[in-house]
Amino acid sequence: MIVKFLMGTIFLTQIMLVVAMAFATFRVLRGPRAQDRVLGMDTLYVTATMLLLTFGIRTGSILYFEAALIIALLGFVSTAALAKFLMRGEVIE
Repeated sequence: MIVKFLMGTIFLTQIMLVVAMAFATFRVLRGPRAQDRVLGMDTLYVTATMLLLTFGIRTGSILYFEAALIIALLGFVSTAALAKFLMRGEVIE
């Protein structure tokens, strides 16, 4: 009984994360400014990380957790680089 409830909750969470990814993709494609697009990409990688974590919980596979960690690290670095580029016009000084 509890396992079915938890699996149903994880499934609903995954559906909501996919909807959030669709909204973030819309912001990336339609954003009027570059800052909106960077924010959309930031939201997209965070929701993708959470979606992979929920897949890992659901299947019990460690591979999803490692992929989520890699995406989180690369997403943070790319967001920081894009923010620095938008502020100064260069990434490497």
